[in-house]
Amino acid sequence: MGNSSGKHSGSKHSGKNSAFARVVAVVGGATLRWRRLQGVPQVQAVGTAPEIPQARPQGKLPTLKMPTARGWAPGQTPLAAPGLKVNAFATDFKHPRWICVLPNGDVTVAEAMQEGSGKPRTLFEHAMVSTMQRAAAIGKSPNRISLLRDADGDGVAELRHTFAEGLNQPFGMALAGDTFYVGNTDGILAFGYTPGATRLSGPGKRLCSFKPSGHWTRSLLLSPDGSKLYAGVGSLTNIAEGGMAVEAGRACIVELDLASGASRPYATGLRNPVGTAWEPGSGRLWTVVNERDGLGDETPPDYLTSVADGGFYGWPYCYWGKTVDERVAQDPALVARALTPDYALGGHTASLGLCWLPAGTLPGYGAGMVIGQHGSWNRSTLSGYRVVHVPFADGRPAGPPRDILSGFLSADEQESFGRPVGVALTADGALLVADDVGDVVWRVTGA
Repeated sequence: MGNSSGKHSGSKHSGKNSAFARVVAVVGGATLRWRRLQGVPQVQAVGTAPEIPQARPQGKLPTLKMPTARGWAPGQTPLAAPGLKVNAFATDFKHPRWICVLPNGDVTVAEAMQEGSGKPRTLFEHAMVSTMQRAAAIGKSPNRISLLRDADGDGVAELRHTFAEGLNQPFGMALAGDTFYVGNTDGILAFGYTPGATRLSGPGKRLCSFKPSGHWTRSLLLSPDGSKLYAGVGSLTNIAEGGMAVEAGRACIVELDLASGASRPYATGLRNPVGTAWEPGSGRLWTVVNERDGLGDETPPDYLTSVADGGFYGWPYCYWGKTVDERVAQDPALVARALTPDYALGGHTASLGLCWLPAGTLPGYGAGMVIGQHGSWNRSTLSGYRVVHVPFADGRPAGPPRDILSGFLSADEQESFGRPVGVALTADGALLVADDVGDVVWRVTGA
């Protein structure tokens, strides 16, 4: 599952590496116990008016807590909410992250993962890399897109093809007419597409470029009229520790005009905007954003928000409106402009996947947004690790989130069977969920 702890067994350095790993574990465990003694928030920061605890900067030793990746046993599945059922639509992937459903019913799945960015320099960086490896969250990216086809309509894909390979951490995908778009970490590529094709040909045409590394995912969403693409581009760092020059063109949603090729920042100050979706009644663009680390278990919360053209959402200077992050050199003019997000999703839930769910699609669930919560790695008690539904009314969130899928963790939270990421709807109303630890795409329907 990506745990590389055995790669160097038998080498002359294995004893040194093992000893260092033990030191890292001891320091991490002590830090975690100390944070718990300071008090753990009893109320999750969720909703339109969340209770956000006062910031407690954690300095050079932020909390690290992440379950070991285990995967699913044969026949084991996530827990579907009452009235729903879940089955494996396809298995045996390598880190499936994102899903795109094509008009003919074919499903494309981007397989990619975070890669190491050089030798860790500090104790915390060593601890973080070790934790990510144990959780199967970092390694060699497969860099491919698979195509699935359920030709007999039984809810299980029996045909699989390598749709594209040799990509660079592919993530977002979109189809407009005869062009298939791929969001690589370093830019958007366009490929010619023929309906029913099982493989893309050629290297693709580069439409725009992004800076790689850091928050590497590049989600893609077509405008309703098919004339523009919107790409989520995350920051390089947590709170611009390397200065704002290296963050240029990042922490934003980029709008690409497909006719002219011109691109521009559509909204900024979004630390890591991942999933994007349209709310059909109002026509507004919405996104889920992963907020900053190192201020506490619930501070600040990740969030779901509508996205205003030209809007600024605070990063790195402030969060949840105009709450200043004292760790960051300030820009008062930008703080004064900062917009408050619409809906808090809880601290460090790693809310990544997003799609609109029309009323009547899943029994018992009204219109709203479905969110794949990948799960926390940096708080004293785990959060996320589930797929939730946020109900909407009159174009806005209107109630607490409800589980669609849970059960991704062992009872003691020491192991993860899976971690949900991308979500998408099929033409027949099934919800597909990419699971990058279980290496499965799940299919959720009415029971």
